[in-house]
Amino acid sequence: MHVLEQNIQQKYTFLNRLVKKRIASLLEKVISLLDFLENCSRNSCEAIECLENQIRDAAHLAEDIVESSVVNRLLPESTSNRDKILIFFCSDSEKVYKEIDSLMNQVMKIEDNVVLEDQQPRTWMPSKTGLGGNRLIVSLDNDLMEIKTRLVSESSHLETVSIVGMGGMVSQEYNVREIILSLFDSMPKSTDKMHKKSTHRRHEENTEGLKELLYKSLKGKKYLIVMDDVWDDEILDELRRSFPNDENRSRIMLTTRLEQVGLHCPRSYLHRIHFLNEDESCSLFCEKVFGENSFPPELETVGKKICRNCRGLPLSIVVIAGLLSTATKTHHEWEKIAENISSVTSNDEQCSKILDLSYNNLPQHLKGCYLYMGIFPEDFNIPVKELLKLWIAEGFVKSTGPKTFEDAAEEYLLDLVQRSLVMVSEESSRGKIKACKLHDLLRHLCTNEPRRGNFFLVSTHETPLSIRSLRRTIIRQGKRIERGHRVSIHPDKNFLPGVKSPSTPLPRSIIYFDRHLVTKFVYFRLLKVLYIHYSMIDLPKEIMELVNLRCIDAKFREGWYLASIDKLRNLQTITLHSYGKSFELPQQIWKMQQLRHVQFSWSITLPCPPKARVKGEIPVIFLENLQTLSVLENFRCTEAVLKRIPNLKKLGVGYSSPPEAPLDWGYYRLHNLARLHKLELLKIEFSMPSPSFLQNITFLASLRKLSLMGCRLPWKDMTIVGSLSNLQVLKLRYKAFECPEWEPIEGEFDQLKYLLLAGLDLKHWRAENIHFPKLRQLVIRWCSSLEMIPFGIAEIPTLDSIELLHCSPTVVTSAKEIKEEQLNMGNDFFRLRVNDYYQLNTRKSRMILEAAVEANSGCIVS
Repeated sequence: MHVLEQNIQQKYTFLNRLVKKRIASLLEKVISLLDFLENCSRNSCEAIECLENQIRDAAHLAEDIVESSVVNRLLPESTSNRDKILIFFCSDSEKVYKEIDSLMNQVMKIEDNVVLEDQQPRTWMPSKTGLGGNRLIVSLDNDLMEIKTRLVSESSHLETVSIVGMGGMVSQEYNVREIILSLFDSMPKSTDKMHKKSTHRRHEENTEGLKELLYKSLKGKKYLIVMDDVWDDEILDELRRSFPNDENRSRIMLTTRLEQVGLHCPRSYLHRIHFLNEDESCSLFCEKVFGENSFPPELETVGKKICRNCRGLPLSIVVIAGLLSTATKTHHEWEKIAENISSVTSNDEQCSKILDLSYNNLPQHLKGCYLYMGIFPEDFNIPVKELLKLWIAEGFVKSTGPKTFEDAAEEYLLDLVQRSLVMVSEESSRGKIKACKLHDLLRHLCTNEPRRGNFFLVSTHETPLSIRSLRRTIIRQGKRIERGHRVSIHPDKNFLPGVKSPSTPLPRSIIYFDRHLVTKFVYFRLLKVLYIHYSMIDLPKEIMELVNLRCIDAKFREGWYLASIDKLRNLQTITLHSYGKSFELPQQIWKMQQLRHVQFSWSITLPCPPKARVKGEIPVIFLENLQTLSVLENFRCTEAVLKRIPNLKKLGVGYSSPPEAPLDWGYYRLHNLARLHKLELLKIEFSMPSPSFLQNITFLASLRKLSLMGCRLPWKDMTIVGSLSNLQVLKLRYKAFECPEWEPIEGEFDQLKYLLLAGLDLKHWRAENIHFPKLRQLVIRWCSSLEMIPFGIAEIPTLDSIELLHCSPTVVTSAKEIKEEQLNMGNDFFRLRVNDYYQLNTRKSRMILEAAVEANSGCIVS
């Protein structure tokens, strides 16, 4: 539907009246099918599931025909073949018409036999509750005490504490090299020499060398290693020799669902997490569904029946609760759920029946988004910012009214989280979802073959992909079915990148996670999405022929041909990472009205927009969809530029004062930033002093996040920043301000939730709770001159955490005093994190800090 709507809206001169009429007629039929699927989304039966797959195949075929015709007409060589292209389009579209008419007949038969409970399309209203939700631990106090007792036991030998439970986040795949590297990342870098060795060996293929280095890094130290999701005892055999036993009470703790894995290590203590009893199950269920500890009277009997049928498995209870929290709360509806799970036992296969209920209950617009998450590798920490851009590029997101596509996509994700189908793994400094994950059982919903059909293919050991298999089509019931509409290539799998092959209509999306890819470009002429997560790629000139491309996110070395970028007229997102390179965007960038996000890891220069000719032959072009622009080098905020990007939300700029520019900051017209009424995030970096910078800039009230670096401003100018009424996040990096003293003024920073101080020469910081009344997170890094954190911070009722990196022992001591005060105030969830305390310069300082840590085990040290 999205593809058809977009092609109707696009002002393609080559789409004659006949073609547009056929597309519009096809759109009407597609909308009818979509309405049917939306209305029957809660009615799961074999006929509907089969029809849904048939509709998906027909939609893929229609999409291929329409976009192939458009792409063929846009390519330069199409001039002499336009009549032939039109004939092919008419012939192929006629086949689609017949296929969709056949599906419509099946829809009518199903509607006659199935009572659709909800005849109106459902609307979704986002919950007002926060992302964190309730931190609920059900009757695990005794378990936690037993585990802690084993970890701190008097035994001097290296021991393993194995926690065995049901349905945890268990991976069936593992990579020893990646595990060792992740251990290095979480370890304190005890010496510069050892750190250089681990950094150097990251690029080596010799896993045995990494094992030896890990052993030497741990030798002589007391350590605790925690391994989650252990599925196979082979991984323990692989790593055992890397863990020295110096008889200093070191410990290994692992979680697994297999008892034989828990007992595999010598000197292993096994602790089995018990299933919940009925009261515990009901408590968890009610908390998730009602936010209370008890059922309403009319649902108590059937509610307890549901909890009993969940067999004490927390995952089952949470998933069912997520399902019922958004469903109609009637005895009849709940009785149907209770009957569907009455035979469920505590194993994965039967738990998947519950998960199927959650998937089938999803509204149609969320099913595609959820299935799409299966393209990411198992246990992958999915960056939400990238996920939402991919959803939009794929056409899964529909926006209505003033809501942007990004806002709608964020609501889609929040809905999936609230249904307990997606787990939040990381939150941003503004409290939004920054990264998410899929539980392995929930991921099965996305990846089981019958459901995903031709939605996407994943390269696995069992199903290695090659260019030949990607090009292959199959004939089924007289129609052509494309295989691998989207292709995801995971690490260590057998896939070879392709070369130019214009006759290949497959696939639409290449999602690449292999670290060892890529020297050549994978070319498919209808490609919409090219997402390469790890590898460095060479981009050839042929990429400019991908006129269907919506999203490109890649790291590249050479060959980015910006001069003809306007050929990619459908491009929405361009995220390119290079190192040490600066690019000047061509003037044609102002013609690309579909652009939403332009982000380079290095500086880019934005050209002046073209001037209108006499009599308005060239109208002023507004990039109304553009929301992200970063990082611009020496950006002059002229009125002519800013009025063409009126909806910009995120802007990153860097200033190095080019020789032709005077040092007067008025040259850069920073006062004009006030024209960007929707700007929420501003990041400014300097490579030279800019003491008059704040006097020349006009900040907007809409600004929520500000990041400054290298400005070398006096702290007295901080009042300009503090007066921003909606500022929630402030990051001050590397000499953003210069002066040893900072004393905020009451009434400033009244909405600030996150404060980062990094690489500053601040020595005396005087503040009370009234200066940061809503602060949640305080992060201080590399501020070696700072003597202490103001104790007034301890009285902030909203404070959640303090994180310290390379700070003095007195700062650590003051942080610990703040922690103690927070605990006395009843904030049991406050967290203090102290990083890299081994790196302190003097032995005396190190001893002081170690003693402080030993005195309070609530401090996390890594």
